[in-house]
Amino acid sequence: MADIRIKRVYEAPEPSDGLRVLVDRLWPRGLSRERAAIDVWWRTLAPSDELRRWYHHDVSRWDEFRQRYEVELDAVRAELARAVAALPGDGRVTLVFAATDASCNNAVVLRDVLLRAQRAKP
Repeated sequence: MADIRIKRVYEAPEPSDGLRVLVDRLWPRGLSRERAAIDVWWRTLAPSDELRRWYHHDVSRWDEFRQRYEVELDAVRAELARAVAALPGDGRVTLVFAATDASCNNAVVLRDVLLRAQRAKP
């Protein structure tokens, strides 16, 4: 089972990050590809533009955002299954995101969904 962590993309990459996966739909502002050190960009697993704009990092909408995003992830179940299958079996994966709030963002939701899917995987 992969060790899945989350981290802001603006924090310095470290060897202990393992596979660095960007989970935002948009490329982070002011960050070069070299400095970001992204291995994979899961743009299709990011929240839709509509949902992202609606949430606008308003923590009063966090619970509803979480529910809506999980519905969107369920709609792209095949892509999510491929993502889970691509996780290294015993390695570390770091989901990187640009939001300033480290506890209320799409990477938190995606990590939780991936961990549940990983546990359910035969």
